Amino acid sequence: MRTPVAMTVGMVFAPCGLLLNLTSTLTPGWRLVKGFLNQPVDVVLYQGLWDMCREQSSRERECGQPDDWGYFAAEPVRVARGLMVTSLAITALGLLLASLGVRCWQEEPRSALAGLSGLVLFAAGLFSLIPVSWYNHVLGDRAVLPAPSSPVTVQVSYSLVLGYLGSCLLLLGGFSLALSFAPWCEERCRRKAPSGGQRRSSISTVHVDWPEPALTPAIKYYSGGQHRPRPADLGAAGPAKVGFPMPRPPPKAHSDPEEDTLDGEKAADSHSASSRSTRLCHGSLPCDSDL
Repeated sequence: MRTPVAMTVGMVFAPCGLLLNLTSTLTPGWRLVKGFLNQPVDVVLYQGLWDMCREQSSRERECGQPDDWGYFAAEPVRVARGLMVTSLAITALGLLLASLGVRCWQEEPRSALAGLSGLVLFAAGLFSLIPVSWYNHVLGDRAVLPAPSSPVTVQVSYSLVLGYLGSCLLLLGGFSLALSFAPWCEERCRRKAPSGGQRRSSISTVHVDWPEPALTPAIKYYSGGQHRPRPADLGAAGPAKVGFPMPRPPPKAHSDPEEDTLDGEKAADSHSASSRSTRLCHGSLPCDSDL
């Protein structure tokens, strides 16, 4: 049996979402801060959930920068840490259930287990989408997410974009796997439905035993151009004849061979007498008609 398309889509999207969310959680790129006073123009600061990195075009990136503004103590950052880690753990659990349900080494998939894994992955997508959306909403609010005042500017960085993509993929993958509940529910309903022999009788399904009309023997035991044996004679009769009935010749009249012979002799005598009388009439002797 081929793996359903919904399960295949879910098994493709869910690992991709896990990878993107893991990258978004670990990398220091949720917010980009630039435009510092008394600093080179090309100096930028990348802020993440766990670390801050300073980068300059002419130098390498330097991570582990001190938090002078209390960024890590902000409520959106602390909530995002907890929810993103929770989302990663739930995603791992959902993938484990999906691997057991989507016929990795079995002939047929387990629809119920695959559907359950879809619900778990969908919840993981929600757990990661909430902190990403909240962080993006308060990104420019320096009272909620501390940052230096103008001319310093803040922008969205790559980790936040990866978090959005990973959350969307988890939602899609979880929804696709949750569609596996459809064949499972259909099978359960088919099992609970009464069979054809156990259905409640209704007007359309009532069986009426009509009495068989009494037929005369001529009609009862004659059909298809042939006479059928009576039920009592079926045991004594041999196997049924195969083929079409041949027409019978018309009956001949009864005749006696001796009588036919005498009649033939009488007819021959009468014929010879008439021939002799004819010759006399045409000869020299007068016929009876001339006298």
